Amino acid sequence: MNYTTLGNVCSRLSSGKSIPAKDVHEQGKYPVIGGNGLRGYTDTYNFDGSCAIIGRQGAACGNVRFHSGRAYMTEHAVVAVASSDVDSHYLAYLLSTMNLGRLSAQSAQPGLSVRTLSKQEVVLPRLDVQRRIVELLGSIDAAISLNHLTNDYLLQLMEHLYREMFAYRDQKYGSIYDIADVVYGAPFKSSLFNENGDGWPLIRIRDLSTYQPQYYTSEEHPKRTFIEPGDVVAGMDADFSPTLWLGKRAVLNQRVCEFVPPRGTAVTKSYLLCATRPLLSFIQGYATGTTVAHLGKGDLEALRVPLPREDDLLAFGNICEPMRLMIVSNSEESARLSMIRDTLLPKLMSGEIDVSKVELPTPPNNHLHEY
Repeated sequence: MNYTTLGNVCSRLSSGKSIPAKDVHEQGKYPVIGGNGLRGYTDTYNFDGSCAIIGRQGAACGNVRFHSGRAYMTEHAVVAVASSDVDSHYLAYLLSTMNLGRLSAQSAQPGLSVRTLSKQEVVLPRLDVQRRIVELLGSIDAAISLNHLTNDYLLQLMEHLYREMFAYRDQKYGSIYDIADVVYGAPFKSSLFNENGDGWPLIRIRDLSTYQPQYYTSEEHPKRTFIEPGDVVAGMDADFSPTLWLGKRAVLNQRVCEFVPPRGTAVTKSYLLCATRPLLSFIQGYATGTTVAHLGKGDLEALRVPLPREDDLLAFGNICEPMRLMIVSNSEESARLSMIRDTLLPKLMSGEIDVSKVELPTPPNNHLHEY
């Protein structure tokens, strides 16, 4: 093992550059990478290669991810490019175990400074060992990425079928309340919150995109409303469209609602997901607010949705409910794989597990692989 500092093993350790918001789009040639990951896309790039990306400020402070390829790195991302005798992907894995967020208090300004990062001690095995560890952990990450990609495709297929069957035909339209029971979360007193995992996970609007609750609440609270994996939930603000909940069983906080198929009808959760997806643009165009556009309970009346015949709903559900359940299953598998990876990570980094004794499977030849 070689003991050194991060500054000594990086050919580049510096922040990216700011980019005007008008130049960041939903689509473009190159990803725009900030401290918290993908911000959007743009038509220019300021980085080309492989690196570890360290979040500098805010909630992303100390977060580490690996990137390979061309991208526009913003000022909120510290780019760490490994020198020739260090694997950049290994460096990203190593840095992710070091709890770099703790260093923000050592900087003169809020957030992480490059100078502070450069002084951090790192311990490196031989390059061949680094690459073998990357191969092992990378195979787990590849399986997780494949699940995410499959889920994206399944969701696109569901939405395409919905448009073909309902949106492009002459339909009777009505209120969201005609096809769904809308269940609203209840406010919780802050005195009931805790961060140590006691009680039930509490889902706020900001948790809908990460499926990672920051707070928990007493399970004895009388007004709790539970959501289960695969339920259709939405935030009542302009940044959160309806989505499938893919976390663990949890409790809804205020400003979050759930769309539930009414009993005795052919409406399915997959149909509700697709029918309510326009809610995001509806909120942005219809609702009013001082800083963030949001809806009240009564405002949902104005959201018009198709009211299909029962046989069409049954046909849609027969195709799309298995897709929805597959999305949930893939997400649960990814969560298990992430737990395995996070358990292995510090043991591999410290040398507690001798990776030379791990037999990695050899991928089959493409021309011999059976489908």
